[in-house]
Amino acid sequence: MRHLIAALVLMSSVGAPAALAQREIPKAEGHDQCPLGYVNTLGSTCVSPIYYEVAPTYGKACLSGWMNIGAGYCRKKKGPLGIF
Repeated sequence: MRHLIAALVLMSSVGAPAALAQREIPKAEGHDQCPLGYVNTLGSTCVSPIYYEVAPTYGKACLSGWMNIGAGYCRKKKGPLGIF
């Protein structure tokens, strides 16, 4: 919890980027499932053992350089040596 508060304070003072690498994300509004690469905590969040840079879709298509991972989220594509 302390880390979350510290991150929110830092982002509000510096300006938050559109997406962050995250291990735990909230379930997108209107979705009961988690996106690809995330595990359902049976609550209101999804967790992943890997840090992915994700952003909610808000019902729109993913931006260029991003891929749809389902459940209302897009993930930033990796470079040429990455998996995706």
